[in-house]
Amino acid sequence: MNNPVVERELTGMLRRGRTLAAQVIFASVLAAAVVLAWPHGGNVSLTGAQSQQVFRLFSYALLLGAIVIAPAFPAVSLVREKQAGTLALLLNSPLTPRAIFGGKLLGAVGFVLMLVVLSLPAAAACYVMGGVSLTGEIVPVYLILIAASIQYCAIALYMSLRARRVDGALRLAYAAVFVLAVLTMVPAEFTQGSMFTSLATAGDWVGAMSPLATMAGVLGQSVLTNAGTLTTSHTVAFLVISLCVTLLFSLLTIRRLGQRLFDQPRAAGKITDDRSGGVRFFRRVMYLWFFDPQRRSRLTGPLANPVFVKELRTSRFGRSHWLMRLVGLCLVVSLGLMLAAAYGAASAGSHVMGMILVLLQVALILLITPGLAGGLISSEVESGSWQLLQMTPLSARRIVTGKILSSLWTLFLLLLATVPGYLAMLVIDTSEAARVGRVLTALAVTALFALLTASAISAMFRKAATSTGTAYGVLLLVCVGTLGIWQGRGTLFGFQAVRAALLINPLAATLAAIGAPGFTPYQLIPANWYIMAVAGALAVGVMVVCVWRLTKPQ
Repeated sequence: MNNPVVERELTGMLRRGRTLAAQVIFASVLAAAVVLAWPHGGNVSLTGAQSQQVFRLFSYALLLGAIVIAPAFPAVSLVREKQAGTLALLLNSPLTPRAIFGGKLLGAVGFVLMLVVLSLPAAAACYVMGGVSLTGEIVPVYLILIAASIQYCAIALYMSLRARRVDGALRLAYAAVFVLAVLTMVPAEFTQGSMFTSLATAGDWVGAMSPLATMAGVLGQSVLTNAGTLTTSHTVAFLVISLCVTLLFSLLTIRRLGQRLFDQPRAAGKITDDRSGGVRFFRRVMYLWFFDPQRRSRLTGPLANPVFVKELRTSRFGRSHWLMRLVGLCLVVSLGLMLAAAYGAASAGSHVMGMILVLLQVALILLITPGLAGGLISSEVESGSWQLLQMTPLSARRIVTGKILSSLWTLFLLLLATVPGYLAMLVIDTSEAARVGRVLTALAVTALFALLTASAISAMFRKAATSTGTAYGVLLLVCVGTLGIWQGRGTLFGFQAVRAALLINPLAATLAAIGAPGFTPYQLIPANWYIMAVAGALAVGVMVVCVWRLTKPQ
């Protein structure tokens, strides 16, 4: 390797004990899945159904790993260089911006490719079992994995260069991955079977941007519903789109990665209260006064939690004008889903639109909550401000309560903005009232579980990037990883094993509440709610112990 950035990034990453542990766990899980499904007693399925089921589970596990792991390391790479002051040294070295970006990208992609190589023995075992095509399934799956990994690494590097904090870079990176991997599948659900051919074609091309939809097409499965949606393979289209997106974000990063990066002045701004009467009247009307970002804030009340107020005023998405923008965006999406529900009620039924609403809301919880709560305490410890908070008259209980309430308030408003979609379901079919009530209860349980889990994880680590990434990984493992056992129902796992796995999955319980096919026979409600309550209590206990340890002299 002639690029010193590659050697530093990749070698430094491989020397960490956590990297070795991740590789061992990753390879062990894949090997255990294949061994578990290996024919016993000399009985071999001549149809290859068992091998195909194992390979599907194996493929989705690989893709989930790529979605979680690929953006994690590059998302914190450049922002940490900026915080440490070493990025300016790199820019003043003989290395060009292209060489710096190439070294960062190759270092991040190299680690992901190592995990892909570790999965080859498990894929070979699936091929030996029969029923799996080398050129029709194995090769396309690995091409999708490699293309998606490179694409997400390039996007994460751009977000890392744009962000100012590590946790903000992780939020931006995972938000972009969520849009490309999940939200791009939604338009095809509504445009399929449309009388306008161009609209249906556009929906298919947007769906081809998702690696999940593309892989499902390769494996001959549907993604969102059981109505046959997104079953056509778009492997070539996905590879072309992925290449274009990778080149686009690479050029944007290289263009921004220059000497002007640190020479961008910021306007000081003016306080609205100190401006003329006409300007104050105009901004009062346009911003409804309360949401004016340049309005002088009032003093903190005597009964208010100062940490809660501090979090809302210092966090970008805690400020009123940014929060209302997010709420407005969620409201627009919800209104669009209302129209889709009214349009699709005659053909697919309101329950299908309800399933899409549930999936989008749970995906919003999984995306927003770790970013909000994953660094609540660890970011304070990493920056050294935890010691400053301890020097104030505030108790540790009040500090932690204020931080959790700030995340809960933001999460509550975002979820509240998506509720009108369920009102449309009630207008279409008034008999859905009981089902909608169960769904809203399940969503509230899911949000509280995710918030408490992410908060507990933030108290266990001393770096915001580690805690936020761990929170994303744990929640995705619980809500998405356990669906792999449900995917192998009937062939790999029995009824009781599948039910035991789904009982700890709040997403499965919410889908069961909406009446999704494949989940209702397991009777997950209210048993899942009790388990989530116990898990939330355990998370609170872990957080109390970790915070108590932080209050002791270091």
